[in-house]
Amino acid sequence: MSRIGKKPILLPDSVKAAVEGNTVRVEGPKGKLEQVFHQDMIIKQVDDKTLVVERPSDNKLHRSLHGLTRTLISNMVQGVSAGFQKNLELVGVGYRAALQGNKLVLTVGYSHPVEMVPPEGIEIEVPAVTKVAVKGIDKQLVGAVAANIRAVREPEPYKGKGIKYEGERIRRKVGKAGAKR
Repeated sequence: MSRIGKKPILLPDSVKAAVEGNTVRVEGPKGKLEQVFHQDMIIKQVDDKTLVVERPSDNKLHRSLHGLTRTLISNMVQGVSAGFQKNLELVGVGYRAALQGNKLVLTVGYSHPVEMVPPEGIEIEVPAVTKVAVKGIDKQLVGAVAANIRAVREPEPYKGKGIKYEGERIRRKVGKAGAKR
């Protein structure tokens, strides 16, 4: 039995959930989320504050979907109640970020500044010139937008310059001068 899948999902007081077949709708103070899950998964609302995910059999597909479905619903509940945030750091001389209206403008060593418009439901903040915060209620979308920003200039291993996640360690390599016989 899946350890994660058999855990019940507890809903905070501020969150309401509705289960209709394989569709789950979650509403909280930060917003609303809706997702359709695999038709084989059994999603039950035990009471007003508890959701349970069950699987119909022990075959490999159902075992793999069990924990995934429970985790996705749990992320929806956490997103509408608290939200998610990914922090990025710009490392390099002259590297900086700025907000122009809704657009994120990155100056990261190219001949032109890179402009990015966040999708619906994502909020981007620039607390410092070299820091970017991506916020939203959908964990997958927050992670995808943060990964797209990081992909503009990934950290390189020789000098460590680029856009990295906060707390990410870059494996450094030795240059030509340090690779003597």
